[in-house]
Amino acid sequence: MRITLKLAPVAEKLILPLHYNSLVQGFIYHHLDEVVSNRLHNEGVPFGKRQFRFFTFSRIIGEYRINSGNIEFRGPIEIHIGSIHENVLESLVKHLLTKRLVPLGDEQCELLEIEVEKLPKFTRPIKVKTLSPITTYSTLTTGNGRKKTYYYSPTENDWELQILANLRRKSQALGWEQDAIELIHEARVKSIKVEKRDLQIVRYRETVIKGWTGIYELDLPEPFFYLAYDAGLGSKNSQGFGMLKVVEDKKTIEG
Repeated sequence: MRITLKLAPVAEKLILPLHYNSLVQGFIYHHLDEVVSNRLHNEGVPFGKRQFRFFTFSRIIGEYRINSGNIEFRGPIEIHIGSIHENVLESLVKHLLTKRLVPLGDEQCELLEIEVEKLPKFTRPIKVKTLSPITTYSTLTTGNGRKKTYYYSPTENDWELQILANLRRKSQALGWEQDAIELIHEARVKSIKVEKRDLQIVRYRETVIKGWTGIYELDLPEPFFYLAYDAGLGSKNSQGFGMLKVVEDKKTIEG
């Protein structure tokens, strides 16, 4: 399930830090029922040492300019939010509908509209465009025993392997039947239009994260496609990474 929030700054412009992912994430948690918020934040869906929260969100979409380390939005903005847990989005919508004004960072925004997004028709393969960067990584140990995070690029073969391994772990965490899980071996993810400028370096609190925007082709079994569509592709989805939209026209790909 996915929704689109349409907001408008009360002031002339909405001024946010350039790296605002944690603000949008906090906005989501803040507008959930307390029980839902605590369970999602503190527990998620455990799998080994990991916790999957199975929600994601887009970059803020709207007219903007960068100014002195901040990003300034003028006019209406949109935020897309997705989750495989319908109760999470239902809780969010219920709370937001009781408010005319909502805080985003230190600014106030008017809630203009909440739209429940239509589920895209599944095809295989299917082309998608990122609404937030895709990130995938490994944690390595250096010769002196220190841990180092290595972020993969779509130009590396291991990028696809890591993406598919992540989808497999998510399906295992959700308790899918083994036959359904094994279908991931038939899957492929490849870049269609990814350029140097698509490398995005995002600071989430004190962590620097590298991710990639662009256009990709997903050759996934249907359950895996909808898992990626609703909950995000790759890692760190609940921090605002890996949200996709389906590309339906050639102009988007070629432009």
